[in-house]
Amino acid sequence: MKTTPFTDIHIALGAKMADFAGFNMPIQYPTGINQEHMIVREGVGVFDVSHMGEFWVKGEKALDFLQYITTNDVSKLEAGKAQYTCFPNGKGGIVDDLIIYKYSTTKYLLVVNAGNIDKDWAWVNEHNTFGVQLENASDRYGQLAVQGPKATEMLQLLTDADLSAIPYYAFREWSFAGVQGVILSNTGYTGAGGFELYFPKEHSQQIWDALFEVGKPFGLAPIGLGARDSLRLEKWYCLYGHDIDDTTSPLEAGLGWITKFDAKDFIDKEYLLAQKAEGVKRKLVHFECQERAIPRCGYEICDADGNVIGNVTSGIMLPTTKVGIGMGYVQTAFAKKETIIYVKIREKLIPAKIV
Repeated sequence: MKTTPFTDIHIALGAKMADFAGFNMPIQYPTGINQEHMIVREGVGVFDVSHMGEFWVKGEKALDFLQYITTNDVSKLEAGKAQYTCFPNGKGGIVDDLIIYKYSTTKYLLVVNAGNIDKDWAWVNEHNTFGVQLENASDRYGQLAVQGPKATEMLQLLTDADLSAIPYYAFREWSFAGVQGVILSNTGYTGAGGFELYFPKEHSQQIWDALFEVGKPFGLAPIGLGARDSLRLEKWYCLYGHDIDDTTSPLEAGLGWITKFDAKDFIDKEYLLAQKAEGVKRKLVHFECQERAIPRCGYEICDADGNVIGNVTSGIMLPTTKVGIGMGYVQTAFAKKETIIYVKIREKLIPAKIV
């Protein structure tokens, strides 16, 4: 397994470690997933997300290249802003979902999922008929996500950049904790607020130590990938490999809002236009179980008569409400809000409401 600059720290803190996307990552600390979830919802926590991938795209044709290989309209991005988008795969599916950071019309940073770094790198190179300069900088960066309602106040103690002036889906490159050129990104994957910090990995220990020094009065705690998953699911954020993948189209996944047909030509445009005109046969829905149950990935979703109409892609017992929630694909006829569907758990049909 690969390691991050913080792997030894996680082990020393007693984290339960496991293979995630080929990296030895902390799933939870002795505090447990439920408590870690609540720390982020109510205070501030820090996630090691150094396993994520970073690609630089530079050159006169950088915008044209990104317009072609992604679904969202990159031309709408201003310098210092970020955009959520995806790579369509030429077959109606999704290579990966990603965030684009715009530095200028000739310089962009792409942040991709850890499990897809090699696949994405091959994909962008295969489609680089625009002569842009590509750099896979994934091994050069450490990344920490500092999330929670107290995150901004705490982080402000370590930088003279005005964090309150960085709006959602915007970023600055600034000095942080004595390290120059740290990317301060107001994106987040928890819905709890906060920033992602990108920095040369040789400064990882310095930044970690600085965070936990100023974080003591705020109750800062390290958070594992278990709570990262429960937090993103509570916010209904998709996870690649579960809720979206090479077999799911952006329109099926409810990502029509990042699929800009009128703005440009892009990979799969004609296919997706036809799918939009015909209507999708299945949709990704969010649901809450009406009885105490945990809807796990892979469970069948049925109608009232027990006929299979789809499957669960993500599910948990929510730490905040103690309600089982999940996401899954169902036949379009069953996708309206308030519809009662049934999750098949150990041969029992558990009612769930689409919300």
